[in-house]
Amino acid sequence: MSWLDSYTHRALLEAALVGAVCGAIGVHVVLRRMGFFTMAMTHATFPGVVLAAVAGIDIYLGGAAMGVLVCLCVLAVSRRRDQGATTATGIVLAAGFALGVALLSASDGFSRDLEAFMTGSIVTVTGHDLAVTAGVGALVLLLLAALHKELVYGAFDPDGQRAAGYPAAALDLLLLVLIEAVIVVTAPAIGVMLAMALIVGPAATARLWTDRIGLTMLLSVALGTGSCALGLALSAHWNLAAGGTITLVIAAVFLISLVLSPHSGLFGLPLRRRAVPTG
Repeated sequence: MSWLDSYTHRALLEAALVGAVCGAIGVHVVLRRMGFFTMAMTHATFPGVVLAAVAGIDIYLGGAAMGVLVCLCVLAVSRRRDQGATTATGIVLAAGFALGVALLSASDGFSRDLEAFMTGSIVTVTGHDLAVTAGVGALVLLLLAALHKELVYGAFDPDGQRAAGYPAAALDLLLLVLIEAVIVVTAPAIGVMLAMALIVGPAATARLWTDRIGLTMLLSVALGTGSCALGLALSAHWNLAAGGTITLVIAAVFLISLVLSPHSGLFGLPLRRRAVPTG
C-alpha cells in the first residue's frame, strides 16, 4: 500500500504544496500591492469555469484560459494614461461575475456542481491533482527564482526598470500569468474564492516581521505551509470545511502578528516611537 493511497496523506501533501507556492508568489503580490487585482483574478476565473463545464471540457483548463485572457486585458487597460490598474481590475471583477452568471442562466438544464471548484475540497484531491500542483508549483518557483532580481526591481522602481532596458511589459505579463496559474492549481484544495487569502495572507504576515526580501520569501513559504497544515488538522478534528478553516487560520496568524510584531505590529509601536530621534 502506497503512502499516497490514504486521502489524509494526499491532503497533507497538497496542503504543503499549495502553501509553499502561494507563499512564494504572494510576496510579489504584496510588494506590488496587487491584492485587489488578485481578488479580481479569482472572480474572473468563474466565467471560464462555467463555459468549460457547459462545453464539456476540463473546467480547470477553461479557468486558466479565461485567466490568461483577463491578464492581457487588464495589462492593456492599466497601461493607458487615462486608466489605472485599480480601475481596470474593478471592471474585470464586475464583468467576470456578470459573464459567469449570464452563461450559467443561459444554459438550460445545466446541473454541473461547481461548488468544489469555487470553495475547494482538499480531502478529495487525487493523485492527478497532486501531480499538477507539484509540476506547476515547481515551474512557478523556478521562474520566480530565475527572475527574482528583475521582478523585485520592477516592484520598487518600474520606471527605472524600463530605463535600464528590462522588458517590463513581458515581466509584468509573466507575473500575472504565474498568479493565475497558482489560482487554478490551488482550486482543488481551497477553491478560487479563497485563493486570495492563501496568496496574500502569509506574505502580508511575513512583511510584518521583516523588511528583507529574501527572509520575507522564506517566512511566507513557511507560514503558508504551516497554516495549511494546521488548518487541515483543525478541520479534521472539528469536522469543518478545510478551505474555510485554512483561511481562518491565515487570518488569525495575520492578526496576531499585527499585534505582536516588534517590527511593524501594534505591540512594538511604543518601542519604535522611543527609538525615533526627537532632536
